[in-house]
Amino acid sequence: MYKKIIFIFILFFFLPLNAQNTSFNRQLDSIYYYRDLAEKSLNTKDRIQYAKYAIKLSEATNQDSTILKSKRLLSTLYLRERDANSLYSLNHENLKLANKLQDSIAIANITNVLGWYHGQKAQIDSSYYYYYKASKAFNKIHDVENEAFTLFEMSDIQFNQRDYIGCEQNAVASIRLFQSLPETEGTLDYLWSLHNLIAIASDELELYDKAIEYHHKALTYSDKIEDNFIYTLYSNSNIALIYKELKQYDKALKIYEDLFQNKEILLFEPKNYALILADYAFVKHLSNKYKSNEIASMFDEAYKMSDSLQDPYSIMSVSLNASEFYNDLNNKDSALFFANRAYNLSKENKTNDVILRSLMLKSKIEDDVKAKTYLTEYVNLSDSLLNNERAIRNKFARIEFETDQIVERSKQIAKERLWLLILSIGLILTLLLLYIIVSQRTKNKELKFNQQQQETNEEIYNLMLSQQDKIDEARVAEKKRISEEIHDGILGRLFGIRLSLDSLNMSTKPEAIETREKYLEDLKEIEQDIRKVSHELNTDFVSGTNYISIIKSLLETQTKAYKLKYVLRNDDKIDWDSISNKTKIHYYRIIQESLQNIYKHANAEEIHISFNQKNNVICLSISDNGTGFDVNKARKGIGLKNINSRVKEIHGELDIKSTINTGTEIIIKAPI
Repeated sequence: MYKKIIFIFILFFFLPLNAQNTSFNRQLDSIYYYRDLAEKSLNTKDRIQYAKYAIKLSEATNQDSTILKSKRLLSTLYLRERDANSLYSLNHENLKLANKLQDSIAIANITNVLGWYHGQKAQIDSSYYYYYKASKAFNKIHDVENEAFTLFEMSDIQFNQRDYIGCEQNAVASIRLFQSLPETEGTLDYLWSLHNLIAIASDELELYDKAIEYHHKALTYSDKIEDNFIYTLYSNSNIALIYKELKQYDKALKIYEDLFQNKEILLFEPKNYALILADYAFVKHLSNKYKSNEIASMFDEAYKMSDSLQDPYSIMSVSLNASEFYNDLNNKDSALFFANRAYNLSKENKTNDVILRSLMLKSKIEDDVKAKTYLTEYVNLSDSLLNNERAIRNKFARIEFETDQIVERSKQIAKERLWLLILSIGLILTLLLLYIIVSQRTKNKELKFNQQQQETNEEIYNLMLSQQDKIDEARVAEKKRISEEIHDGILGRLFGIRLSLDSLNMSTKPEAIETREKYLEDLKEIEQDIRKVSHELNTDFVSGTNYISIIKSLLETQTKAYKLKYVLRNDDKIDWDSISNKTKIHYYRIIQESLQNIYKHANAEEIHISFNQKNNVICLSISDNGTGFDVNKARKGIGLKNINSRVKEIHGELDIKSTINTGTEIIIKAPI
């Protein structure tokens, strides 16, 4: 019956929980299924729909981590499709969830995507801000590759904004990280790009030796790339341009001659071909070693190719070089045509360095009045760009500083919250400790009072035992005295009578003989009876009867007061005289405490108390026919605690058996 109840209990409580877990697992399976479809489906539109449905199922679970994973999958799909417009709000939602979950990996990747998004929208400040945050987040989780990538993006932004010093700092930091990674095509590509970026930035700062050094370092990485023609082309053409600035035309011409030995390969990149051909032609012009018509033919070919491609940047570069060439030849019409072409395109594309160079050319070509206007515009634009560069340098430094300030403030707030939590816990623990101390003192006073009361009761009980011993001694002495009187007095006289009667045996009359014999037999019987009484009086009561009488006296007094019936059984094998007073006192107190508990709680009518001895173990059993209680659920009151404490004192075992509406039995087993 008991096992059946337990089984029903398990079914009642655990089956609903199991059903909930099963339902939740099914939801997760569905989410995983649609996520898988979103990743593997061939159709982009279907992928996005599957990802959105996975988000819908995830939101039904109310599990933030599950929702975040599904939303990040959709963000990845948008990123693959370069769908910047759909990314913004989704990634800000993801960032809130990631911050809530304190998911460092998710935070790093999401801020990185937001950096890309703002870069696509030409929101330079925001792009740099999020890339900076991403770099710090990747650094925190030791994601070296992604940290290096974000630093590369930051340096690229700074380069485009003409913050060449800041660009170099972040590029160097990125190089160090990429150099710590295995040499793959990807890492080699980034290392070439970063060295090339520093080289061009150095060129802009007119640090030409440094620029050449970094271009050569870039070539050491591109040499390890399998298809490295473009890398080599860029680096060498840039080195040639630096030699042009240094007026080392022979070195520049040598590079161009080597490049144009592979003219067929160059033509696979027509935009670059047009740019490099125009640069080659201009260096030839500056060297004063080549004919003008040969150089003009090269410019004509470069311009026609760039114009056919409708590539504004190659057109602007070719036009600037051609304009200077024709101006040096005093061919003002051609020079002005190319200067205007460069100027107009640079205005359309907002290419400030080309605008400046074309303005300077126009000021040299045009008449004095117009030249003055162009020079004024040149100076104003140059000053404006210089101020912008200073502002940009300060802006990027300010973004980093303010971002670090926000992070530090967040850390400070976190510390303050931690200290507040610690102080709160400390205060609670202090109050709890004070409560425990006060409570313990109260309990100690109560225990001390109970101990004093117990000591007093034990002293009284010892006095009772001592008094009982004196009574028993007096009783034994009195019995001995009576025995002696019977033995010495009565038996002596009876013996004399028997001798007198025995002397009458001399008579030969049959009646006398019969009478004497009858008296003699009676006397013998009296003698035997007296001897028996004398022997019994001279023998002490059953050993230990005095202790049991004390227990019986206690029972009579208590049961009369409590209106109970009792039955007391004692095993005659127990030698109470050999048992210590301490043990007997504990038995006495246990019975007394049990009687009080029965009276207060059991509503019993009858109690049974028995002492039994088996294998040097005394077993005390106290049972009643009261209401009983649930042993497992019952609180242990002071009475049961006292009983348990006394049982431990005599090194015994306590067993309480109780059934509701049947009664209770306390069994105590203690060694003698």
